[in-house]
Amino acid sequence: MLKRLTKKLTLLFVLLFPVFEASAQEEAYNAYSPYSMFGIGDLSKQGTAWNKSMGGVGIASRNKKYINILNPAAVTAREAKEFKADFGLAQGNRIYRQGDFKSANNTFNIYDFVISFPVYKSIAMYAGFTPYSDLGYSVTSSITDPDLVGVVGNLNTQSQGFGDLSSIFIGAGFSPVKGLSAGVEYTHIFGKLEKQNVLTFSNSSYRSINSGYDLDLKADAVKFGLQYDFPVANKVSVTVGATYKLSARLKGNVVDYEYSVISSVIDTSRSVVTNLSKSDDAIRLASEFGVGINVHEGEKWAAEINYINSDWKSSGMDKVPGFANIGNAAFGVNSYQSLRAGFSIIPNENDIRYYRKRITYRAGAYWDQAYCTLDGNDINAFGVTFGVTLPVKWSISGVTLGVDAGQRGSLKGNLIRENYVNFNIGINICDIWFLKYKYD
Repeated sequence: MLKRLTKKLTLLFVLLFPVFEASAQEEAYNAYSPYSMFGIGDLSKQGTAWNKSMGGVGIASRNKKYINILNPAAVTAREAKEFKADFGLAQGNRIYRQGDFKSANNTFNIYDFVISFPVYKSIAMYAGFTPYSDLGYSVTSSITDPDLVGVVGNLNTQSQGFGDLSSIFIGAGFSPVKGLSAGVEYTHIFGKLEKQNVLTFSNSSYRSINSGYDLDLKADAVKFGLQYDFPVANKVSVTVGATYKLSARLKGNVVDYEYSVISSVIDTSRSVVTNLSKSDDAIRLASEFGVGINVHEGEKWAAEINYINSDWKSSGMDKVPGFANIGNAAFGVNSYQSLRAGFSIIPNENDIRYYRKRITYRAGAYWDQAYCTLDGNDINAFGVTFGVTLPVKWSISGVTLGVDAGQRGSLKGNLIRENYVNFNIGINICDIWFLKYKYD
């Protein structure tokens, strides 16, 4: 059995290695949005493909077929000797509009890789990686003041940013009594963000000016989770869940630089390195609280609703250079909130005649309020999700296909409206460890 499992994992890593290598060598946008200018960029939606296809719910989910990383207590929902692995890909498509201006962008990226395994009786663990936040934008404009243009010629400005923060995590859960599960997760967050501004002159006698910030960041966070499952009717049960993530201080360095260029000669006018660990202005990742309730009939169907709140107002990101305003964009800090709902159903997972009846069908909806504001306006997003999990033969492994369609921002209050359609692919593998076969 172990030999078969080793072959499967080896094949998986062989398939993934070229993708990891290409991602490491290319400096491309993992995400793209003008709203990612502020702070540490866009916060990534957590969860695997099956979570995303149900509107992002999972705080109260207990499903033996999938790894649920939204609540560390959920890892105890499994067969006693079952090993699980999940690998996800994400592809995004966005159209932006502000006034008469329109643009579009596409991205593609690895989203997660997670494994889960039993430890002892009612104790189980999981480990993996997933994006934490993404930075990606490029804005070009021209200065049209006639008094200034008449003296120095045409002036163009370009602001761009790229990079991401990733998280490596390990968690464990245990079930002390029937129906009750508790868990804890440790996460190490790390990555580099680059924010650049370039001012160029059409008159070659003037120097172009380059400025910006290079952020090399890291943090350590801890998350706790609880779930309680109890029957309410014939075959129908309810699971309530809650999670709490502690606030974490960002560490690392911020380089504030400025230099001018003319005839290939570079003159540095500013290069200041700030050690965040020693700085009086502490930057923190906000604490987070989430609750959820799930009504389900075994693995046949489930309906869930979640609420998440994370107060970033005391994070300090609106005051420290490198995190605060970029160019003329007047960003402010806000509380992140999210309301999510989802539903899933399997017509008949044991049907031997019709494959479509063994497919899991999902749908969901959500509303998000971003952790930043623009010109005092809240940046809200809403969308709907759909997805299916296609079973592989008669195993509990499968391929999940999901779509997320929605809108962020609006055309009011000087905001930019983003319309997006995101596609998610998840591959979940399940196998049994240490199973002693009676026949060879």
